[in-house]
Amino acid sequence: MKARDIMTNKVISVGAETQARDVARVMLANHVSGVPVVDRTGAPIGMVSEGDLIGRSEDEREARVDWWLALLAEGEPLSPEFLASVRGPERIARDIMSTPVITVSEDTDDSDIARLLQAHRIKRVPVVRDGQVVGIVSRENLLRVIVAADTTPKSTGLPNMCRN
Repeated sequence: MKARDIMTNKVISVGAETQARDVARVMLANHVSGVPVVDRTGAPIGMVSEGDLIGRSEDEREARVDWWLALLAEGEPLSPEFLASVRGPERIARDIMSTPVITVSEDTDDSDIARLLQAHRIKRVPVVRDGQVVGIVSRENLLRVIVAADTTPKSTGLPNMCRN
């Protein structure tokens, strides 16, 4: 199956300047655990999840630092001041979003999406057409594919992610 067949079409997104508390309100009101952050043209520039909003311990935060920040830091730990600044009381979506945003096209196979989620340790991925978010594929959407197949996960084309 393709992303277009399994994605959620109702896209809930926020702007980069949206206050963190308002991002939380949007997520709660729409019963979602993460939202894309979009620029003024509607192009995805990041993702904010519940974990980003509630914060993480220093060790967890450093472990999840995006690869580009790790490159900029040249292997050195990020300063505590920097880490504290992204958790300050006046946080906005741009300050707490995960970047770079991983996206897929409407033609991406479900098995490729599953591999992306696993490889990047993410729970959802925006589906993009002409630079605009047109849907979201979450782990729940992939589970629905498995259940709808009414057979083993191998028959869906999805990789078996239950093995250790």
